[in-house]
Amino acid sequence: MRILMLTWEYPPRVVGGIAHVVSELSRALVQEGCEIDVITTLEENLPESEVRDGVNIHRVAPYHGRPLNFFAWVHQLNLAMLEKGVCLCRGKRYDLVHAHDWLVAYAGRGLKHSFQIPLVASVHATEFGRNNGLHNDEQRYIGEVEWLLTYEAWRVICNSRYMREEIEGVFNLPPDKISIIPNGIRPEAFQVAAPDPAMRQRFAGPGEKILFFIGRLVREKGVQVLLGALPQIRERFPDVRVIIAGQGPYGEELHRLSVHLGLDRQVTFAGYIDEETRNQLYAQADLAIFPSLYEPFGLVALEAMAAGTPVVVGDSGGFAETVEHGVNGVRVPAENSSALAEQVCTLLGDPELGRRLARRALQDVSDNYSWASIARRYEEIYQQIVFSPEAGRWRKGDGGAATSSIQQRAEAAPSRYTTL
Repeated sequence: MRILMLTWEYPPRVVGGIAHVVSELSRALVQEGCEIDVITTLEENLPESEVRDGVNIHRVAPYHGRPLNFFAWVHQLNLAMLEKGVCLCRGKRYDLVHAHDWLVAYAGRGLKHSFQIPLVASVHATEFGRNNGLHNDEQRYIGEVEWLLTYEAWRVICNSRYMREEIEGVFNLPPDKISIIPNGIRPEAFQVAAPDPAMRQRFAGPGEKILFFIGRLVREKGVQVLLGALPQIRERFPDVRVIIAGQGPYGEELHRLSVHLGLDRQVTFAGYIDEETRNQLYAQADLAIFPSLYEPFGLVALEAMAAGTPVVVGDSGGFAETVEHGVNGVRVPAENSSALAEQVCTLLGDPELGRRLARRALQDVSDNYSWASIARRYEEIYQQIVFSPEAGRWRKGDGGAATSSIQQRAEAAPSRYTTL
């Protein structure tokens, strides 16, 4: 099966969680026998095209000229993606276009209608959910583009029951148009052979207990809740160090809050960190804490669980479906610094409890979230769409010349492909 993926971020360009999801999914689909082309954003010092782990990666720069604002930049990026997609589609016949989030909606729609290729959309989060409503013109604009993407998509894929309910209600989608497939994890990508003492010395003093957060610094990730809990935690454990890794528009506000609370000496803002540093900090941390107010899935919890680090998360969104309180981690009420402090102190005071939760978490991750099994679920949905009578009737609009690559190969080797 030939799939054309569209995403605004792809490693080593990482803005949020989409980059890792698309790269791991693409890699796993290649291992399942699919042919994957990814169109993504070009950055300085990256090649315009390369093959990595069997995935054909094509990077494009937004059209020339300085964009007026972020939305103009997105439009220019979509024009460049559409242009690259047209070139690729003229050279090979794709079975599906898979667009990830609103930032590539226009390119996905254009390729769908230009070449009569079914469009699948992954909704990783919504503007409505991130902001608890749409409160200004910019948010309403993004919401409208998100709706357009789900309207144009043959199938909408989300990563949790929580997100299914959200997008069904926000976009008024019929339930049978939505499929739930959780994100996966490759545990070995987050594990280290041994903790590096030199890495610990970079971020924490001797004997300090480490509370680690990594993620985009936006309000909905709840770092302010962790900072608010720290004074209470330090009453029992004065040798606590909070390490906050990541960047984002809420970063300056978090810096100001730490100073206002008198915590600037106990909090380290690490900024962007590479994968090796991330894995070492997971290995060195006593706890990984993600007190999100809004979390469609919560891939970071799986990362920490795969690394063997005890996790504490906000009781919001998809976290409730991956972290079972008292079994493989701890959940606390969202926006409740006092409750967070209480649970953190319990775990810091009982390291064996943390180790027990971490052992169960690693087992759950290995059993339930392997990318190989998740990629097969994606392929099943892809085949359902490609072989559906509706898709066949729709393709006949181009005179029959648009027979998909999977149908062509099915005729040559019918035992390999099964109509679902």
